[in-house]
Amino acid sequence: MSTPRPGTAGATRSCPHCKTTILESASVCPACKHHLRFDEAAVTAKRVAETIVPLRVQGTVRHPPDGGPWEYTVVLTIRNDRGDEIARHVVGVGAMQLNEERTFTLAVEAVPRNDLKGLRGRRDH
Repeated sequence: MSTPRPGTAGATRSCPHCKTTILESASVCPACKHHLRFDEAAVTAKRVAETIVPLRVQGTVRHPPDGGPWEYTVVLTIRNDRGDEIARHVVGVGAMQLNEERTFTLAVEAVPRNDLKGLRGRRDH
């Protein structure tokens, strides 16, 4: 897995608030929702308007009223177009008692990078 150079599509940095790895171009951290660039309000508003969600999946799991507690692990795996695993993360763990319910939502947010004119190829690994 290669790391894109700063200033290119897919380049990353750490959120100064929660330390999550985020896109270098992000104006708002997708994890903690803190604003990262207050002096670019117009750019932030434009990027939010341009955000598309090409994938959103939501599901609910309910523990049945009988039996013992369940433990769960939420694992996110990302693969490229060749099927190679490029990232695998445990997103969360927990337990469910009788009759408890959990709802899980996965959303992929995409923002066009029009400021990268002349960039050839794509960086997906």
